Parts: sequence; structure tokens; C-alpha cells
Amino acid sequence: MKIISKALFFVLPFLLFSSPIFLSRQEINYTIVIHGGAGYISPEISTEIKEAYMISLTSALTIGKNILENGGSSLDAVELVIRYFENDSLFNAGKGAVFTSEGTHELDASIMNGVDLSTGAVAGVKTIKNPITLARLVMEQTPHVLFAGEGADKLGKKFQVEIVDNNYFDISRRYQQWKMKQQEKLKGTVGVVAIDKDGNIAAGTSTGGLTDKWPGRVGDSPLINAGTYADNNTCGVSATGQGELFIRNTVAYNISALMKFKNYSLQEAADEMIFNVLPEGSGGIIAVGKDGNYVLVFNTSSMLRGAANSNGIFEVRIWK
Repeated sequence: MKIISKALFFVLPFLLFSSPIFLSRQEINYTIVIHGGAGYISPEISTEIKEAYMISLTSALTIGKNILENGGSSLDAVELVIRYFENDSLFNAGKGAVFTSEGTHELDASIMNGVDLSTGAVAGVKTIKNPITLARLVMEQTPHVLFAGEGADKLGKKFQVEIVDNNYFDISRRYQQWKMKQQEKLKGTVGVVAIDKDGNIAAGTSTGGLTDKWPGRVGDSPLINAGTYADNNTCGVSATGQGELFIRNTVAYNISALMKFKNYSLQEAADEMIFNVLPEGSGGIIAVGKDGNYVLVFNTSSMLRGAANSNGIFEVRIWK
């Protein structure tokens, strides 16, 4: 195990990290990990863009850390941090969602509660400002798991979530990508996994999908077992990358299953799925184990990510 000197925690506000610290449940009261998408961001990006990402990741992580530190639930931390990302046009979720081939936006989100495996998800919504909030309402206020398309938008009106015109999600950068048929170098999907002081794990994921995708296409983000999973007995997972591959390989659930049925550690299970099952360049995952340990694993050159826990870790990073 790599020992990290306490002095490192005072060196930089954006301390870069290379590996998580694994501690027992008694030593860690809470943990939160976040991602803003995996892909191929060049290290040559401008200082302004890099600082914008770092500031946003830091702000999001601070929101979640404060909730958990003050005794809040992992579900609240997951929802509110993802709402922050959905309102930040840097990411492909909510306000910064990419364009479909028809020049519109279709958004997906899911959330899962590791206490009882309850889940909620929405896919292909066009008027819901914060899809993660509607996903949580699906989980808590309906007998169902997944609502899609027009039915999901109607459900949002019924539950009185904030409704917007579809062009609310427009931003010029995404429009230019669409017009030039350019696939983004950063997928931009966002996700959060947390364990609170009661030992409850929650995970959530939100996305605008793929640039120029066929209308109606659904990726892994709203699919429990593929892009999101949480079980108090094992771990919580949120994925980002090429959704079809994560669906075909049931990535999020299989990380939990390897721990449950094969006695893999969280690191071993994540490495198996990302490096041995998925092809190189397909994406990554963030995960928190039942003991509060965490991993951030990806097979691309970059993944916007961060981690914080009650032991003093507070770190964000872009590249390997």
C-alpha cells in the first residue's frame, strides 16, 4: 500500500492523486467520488479551459463533501452534485447536452440506492431541466424503474419538476460539433457515487448521449446494471464512455458481482472490467466500496474525476 504523507495535503488546492487509500469502515465515515466524462482531452488545452474544469470539479466535490460531512445521505449527495453538473454547460448533461441528428436534445439519467437496490431512471427526456431529480422521483414515488420519452416528460410535469424548452440545452460549442459532425473528445457524461455515515451507498449517472445520435438512441447511463449500480453489500459504480459497450458487458453490475461471487477486491473487479473485458479507449468507471475505499479506473487518456472522504482526501484530476 502506498503511504501518502500528511504533508501532501497542504501542498496544492488541487492535489493530484495516483491511487486511493484503503481504510476500514471504522476509519472512514464517508466517501464521495465524481466524474465528468472519460475521453481524450489533450494536455495542451488552454490554461483557461483546464482551470474551468478544475474549478467546476472542485465546486461539485465540495457540495457532496459538505452534505456527507454534515450527516446528509448519500442519495442527497448524489442527486445534488449531479444537478450541479447538469447546470454547468462544461459537461454533456443537462445544459451542455449534445445534439441528436435532428438537432434536438434527449437526456438520460439514473440513480440507485444500495440499501434496498431501489432504482429510478429516465431516458430520452426533452423538457426536464434536471433529469437526475426526476430519476429519483421515479425511484421514490412510482412502482416502476424506468420511464422514457414523452411519458417521462409528462411524468416530470406531474411531479412539478422544473420544465424547460428543448432549446434551453443549446450551447454554441455543442452546436458547432454537431454541424461539423465531430464526435467530442470528452464524452462528458457525469456521475457520482457516495457512501454516507450510515454506511449507505448511492450512485447516479446523467448524460446528453452522443453527438449526432439517432433519435431514440439510449446508452448505458439510464440503465441500471450497465451504467449505474449500488449495493451496500459490495459497492456503488457510475460509468462513462461508449454506452453500447457498457450495456453489452453489464459493466456496473459485474464489478459488484465479481466482488460478491468471486471475492474480488474493488480494485481487482474494476480493473478486470475496464482493462480485460472492455477494449482500450472505451471509457471508465468510478466506484466506492462498502468499506469506504474508492477507485477511479479508465482506459482512455483522460477522465475528469475527483474524490473526497472523511479522512482528509480532497483531490481532483484530469489525466493519468
